[in-house]
Amino acid sequence: MNKKTIFFIAKFAVSVLLIWVIAANFEIGSAAERLKDIQFIYILGAFIIFIVLMINNTFRWQIVLTAIHAHLPFAIAAKILYIAIFFNQTLPSTIGGDAFRMFLSRKAGVSLKGAVNGVMLERMATVTGLIFLVVVTQPFLLARIGDNPAKYAFPALAGLAVLGIAFLMLLDRLPERFQTWSLVRGLGHLAADTKKLFLSPKYAIQAIALGAFGNILIALIAYMAAMALAIDVSVLDCLVLIPPVILVMTLPISIAGWGLREGAMVAAFGFVGVAEGDAFVMSILFGLINVVVALPGGLLWLKGGYTRKDIEDEIAEE
Repeated sequence: MNKKTIFFIAKFAVSVLLIWVIAANFEIGSAAERLKDIQFIYILGAFIIFIVLMINNTFRWQIVLTAIHAHLPFAIAAKILYIAIFFNQTLPSTIGGDAFRMFLSRKAGVSLKGAVNGVMLERMATVTGLIFLVVVTQPFLLARIGDNPAKYAFPALAGLAVLGIAFLMLLDRLPERFQTWSLVRGLGHLAADTKKLFLSPKYAIQAIALGAFGNILIALIAYMAAMALAIDVSVLDCLVLIPPVILVMTLPISIAGWGLREGAMVAAFGFVGVAEGDAFVMSILFGLINVVVALPGGLLWLKGGYTRKDIEDEIAEE
């Protein structure tokens, strides 16, 4: 059994354990009854928002690629992104959707450097936008949770994000005697591309703004899930509480955020009076919506004729 398989099993165990702990310790029986009376008009609304989210995220990726002098046509970039979402959301794998995105970008004509750095920097822009959104909405969050020590966590994360970007920019300063190593050369290329993106106000502002807007759209999808279940929350509640939940989900210790999301949503929505069971069921529906809307990406993948082994072999070679 290789390390990747062990890592996957560990992440799967974390997801199952967290969901089991929540289900075992909170009354979810009555909340589950809400699933029988789902208002599907709100599910349709969630699907429409997802389409807007796809357009937003494709533009964000294209901005990053343009900044580092790479290019993908919008339709091809959207197709590749959709396939990546499919693998992130629906298929347990030791290879994440980002690897598929890099692989398919290369097949579409993007250089290895552009494919790898484009995905990595797009991810960084997304997380930076998320942290910015959390910091901006923090006054509204504190109005709901009171004077909580957590108020220091998010500004600290914003500072760490800035330091992280600055650190990436310095990776090309490694001693010359190490420049013969392919890994060091790759880090140097990443540093150069980080500067191209984040030292250009035009590209940096657009990428980070679209990162923040994408997370607002995710919060609206969660709101649609709440409305579908007739759970009493407001749009503002979701705009304030969902970004910290998404931030928790970025921790790479579970499968597609399952378990982490449920625990975070139970804790977050408890501050606005949502019962634990209701928040748990809302989180499950939110996760299922993400899975269902991602399924067409699998059809796009099958149409391309590639297999996961193709990607595993290419990653092993490079």
